[in-house]
Amino acid sequence: MITLPPYLKKGDTIGIVCPSGYMPANKAETCIKTLESWGYRVKVGSTLGSQFHYFSGNDKQRTQDLQQMMNDSSVKAILCARGGYGLSRIIDDLDFQKFKKNPKWIIGFSDITVLHAHIYQHYQIATMHAPMAAAFNDGGFENEYIGSLKNALAGETSSYECDKHALNKIGTAEGDLIGGNLTIVAHLIGSHSSYKTRHKILFLEDVGEYLYNIDRMLIQLERAELFKHLKGLIIGGFSDMKDTTVPFGTDIYNLINHHVKDYKFPVCYGFPVSHETENVALKVGVNHELKVTKAGVTLKEIW
Repeated sequence: MITLPPYLKKGDTIGIVCPSGYMPANKAETCIKTLESWGYRVKVGSTLGSQFHYFSGNDKQRTQDLQQMMNDSSVKAILCARGGYGLSRIIDDLDFQKFKKNPKWIIGFSDITVLHAHIYQHYQIATMHAPMAAAFNDGGFENEYIGSLKNALAGETSSYECDKHALNKIGTAEGDLIGGNLTIVAHLIGSHSSYKTRHKILFLEDVGEYLYNIDRMLIQLERAELFKHLKGLIIGGFSDMKDTTVPFGTDIYNLINHHVKDYKFPVCYGFPVSHETENVALKVGVNHELKVTKAGVTLKEIW
């Protein structure tokens, strides 16, 4: 049974941390102002604006900052300012005992998939795959995707739609929604943070990868039997895909379809979860219904 962290009320505090890559503090200013305009207080961790080479601090600094936010009873949600890379370096050094007793929403995507998977598999606590700080910039704070984060934090039950796609496989599925960044999902296979996908709805997205590498990661998921007992599959945005000098020979969605077309579960392509603007808030671990019809796709929370 999944545990839902408490939804937020006006006056609650949201902590902001950078547990992975470096982010200049000024890139989060609009995010902070927007969260405050929603009625929340904001507590900024030491890693926002801090830099240690690629990272927002060395492993110890990033561990301590995230740990402090998880342990702080006054903090009701933790927004990861950016992803990048680095959480898998520190995931085994984090102590989740206080978090387990007093869960709070962990928010983010990309490298934050490490936290989504680890927390779901070990503690059955829901987390939030959603836009991070940079998405608020350049007018983003006014769009429907940031709006979906605002609604999710306040406890609204989500229901999303997307257009039909020629490669969609029609059908209906119900199950816990899990997933995130394909690179991270593949990276975690064989570790004790890896998703167990039996009877689940899996969503995947990625950015900036070579097509042959996407092919290799999908083979990894297949051979690890992550597709074998799925209830449904949601393919989000795969943006800025790269090709080799000698072309791989297919586009990204046809490449994915090659690996999943023979399974019996419904599949949808082009769902608004991605590294781009189109990135709705999804509650990882929460029961959802996926409907793929000739007319289009709906994904909604089921209680």
